[in-house]
Amino acid sequence: MDVISVIRAKRDRARLTDEQIDWVVDAYTRGEVADEQMSALAMAILLNGMDRAEIARWTAAMIASGERMDFSGLARPTADKHSTGGVGDKITLPLAPLVAACGAAVPQLSGRGLGHTGGTLDKLESIPGWRASLSNTEMLDVLRDAGAVICAAGDGLAPADRKLYALRDVTGTVESIPLIASSIMSKKIAEGTGSLVLDVKVGSGAFMKTLEDARELAATMVGLGTDHGVRTVALLTDMSVPLGLTAGNALEVRESVEVLAGGGPADVVELTLALARDMLAAAGLPDADPEKALADGSAMDVWRRMIRAQGGDPDAPLPAARETLVVPAPATGVLTALDAYAVGVAAWRLGAGRARKEDAVQLGAGVELHAKPGATVREGAPLLTLHTDTPERFPYAQEALAGAITVSPQGTPFTPRPIVLDRIA
Repeated sequence: MDVISVIRAKRDRARLTDEQIDWVVDAYTRGEVADEQMSALAMAILLNGMDRAEIARWTAAMIASGERMDFSGLARPTADKHSTGGVGDKITLPLAPLVAACGAAVPQLSGRGLGHTGGTLDKLESIPGWRASLSNTEMLDVLRDAGAVICAAGDGLAPADRKLYALRDVTGTVESIPLIASSIMSKKIAEGTGSLVLDVKVGSGAFMKTLEDARELAATMVGLGTDHGVRTVALLTDMSVPLGLTAGNALEVRESVEVLAGGGPADVVELTLALARDMLAAAGLPDADPEKALADGSAMDVWRRMIRAQGGDPDAPLPAARETLVVPAPATGVLTALDAYAVGVAAWRLGAGRARKEDAVQLGAGVELHAKPGATVREGAPLLTLHTDTPERFPYAQEALAGAITVSPQGTPFTPRPIVLDRIA
């Protein structure tokens, strides 16, 4: 077997054999295939695609590159959720303790933000003392104690994916649906969860801009989960507008705690409950009532136990940015557009995100929204508040927001997009 023949096969639109896929993934993980060679193959896959059998085999090869976790010793059924990423997407924070409060165990392996999309681990690290890195034993201990754990994936889990993801990020091949699907599902299947709900974002602030692309990705991932014995369902959800009223690490933690306390923005609550119901149904707990668990404080109790079990102090003050700048409404009327991607880029430029994986983030930086599309706004009244420790970033954030805000004349009809656009099982 040689890598040149594998590259040429996919370049010439041939389907890769099982043997070619097994060999090239293993050889790349071991360093026998060079980065530039895997870059060429990734680009050929981006341009020419893979069929379902190829994607399934590629996913299996990436799973086989590392260890597999086993939660069969837990007394509860396991359920997990994965989001493809968006702006203001803090849903994992209230969702994991909520589902645990309803009787499932939630082993949530999460990641960091890159570019305009936020990362769950970055958000939680704004809680003083909280640790993202846990050993497998520590992860199981937190699951047994609290019912939910949110942590970083260990180095032994799908190492082929970790290496390939970093390469795709710098070679313009992130958008390949076969590579996105196999990347996400190799980690989730290796994680060992019994059921999985996928939140596939659609819109300007998401990687999938159209419903057609999102449906293709969702159907591919649901098929992969099913083929590997994991009960899998996908919700296609709107990401044309930021979720909730905040984008930024500590800002989003604060909002998540508001949801767990029975309040919070309506769209965050709606999506959290929709995902919770599907997670509980997939875990064999269809009669559990997540709305009641939010209202009676049991989800908040799990949150506090989970944060403490990972070294955090749920009562400690969250970091706040040293500087703020108000962006006023440009006119009086109905706010009819507030572009998610622009808000995400603004938060990133304020310091909430990173351009490279090794960059540090400002825990207090981000964007606070004072109105969502459909609201009536008054010219000069606060529309957004920008937060950062480094005020020289303000002009760059404002530049990102140019053209992102549309205020239409009063009386203009406005119909918001639904949060959940479709469901694929």
